[in-house]
Amino acid sequence: MSSASRPVPVAGPVFLRQLARVAGPGPDAGAQAPLAATLAQWIDWPRAVALAGALDGRPADAGEAPAPDPAIAGECTAAQARLREAILADPLLAVSGPSPADAEPGFAPFRACHQAHQRAMLAATGRLRGRLRDLVAAAPTLARLAEVDAALEQALAPREHALLGRLPDLLDGHFARLRAQHVPGMPGAWLDRFRLDLRDLLLAELDLRFSPVHALLAALANDESLP
Repeated sequence: MSSASRPVPVAGPVFLRQLARVAGPGPDAGAQAPLAATLAQWIDWPRAVALAGALDGRPADAGEAPAPDPAIAGECTAAQARLREAILADPLLAVSGPSPADAEPGFAPFRACHQAHQRAMLAATGRLRGRLRDLVAAAPTLARLAEVDAALEQALAPREHALLGRLPDLLDGHFARLRAQHVPGMPGAWLDRFRLDLRDLLLAELDLRFSPVHALLAALANDESLP
């Protein structure tokens, strides 16, 4: 069944479910840290102060901020669709069926594949988020939102990059477990499962990384002060 035909669910829980599939057993399996404690680990004190200032202080004057661009929504949709299609069309992630055991690759090509898709996602979402934040700042009723989004990105981006940067190592362990558990007489079956798991994790990560972009787009679409 092609992932392209599936409905796009809520990003966060889907990503976490996919991550749990590849993470495997660990010393903290099943442990649920309270939300407040988790946030405290993600935001250090100087960045928390900046966030509090954006929430409680007066928004800065938008000045000569650019006017909203009606094409930006289509550009965001097209960018996400291109990244999604690149994942689905990646030949390394295609299910190939049974293959000789001596033709099975090591993990290195999959690590490079995953990191390349991550870089493409980061470049696209970073550029679009910056442009959208400029547009949000131009709306008198949304200027505070632009400051909050900037503070959140500054506070959470280092932790987010660190977490997502660990995914190739988790996938390496998943790759090794599947290879060790494969059924004799079915060469290549475990590798196809790994390809599907990696592809689904990348698709969920794509939706997760586009969440701030969609939130800013929704704010612009719902703001009545814009022409």
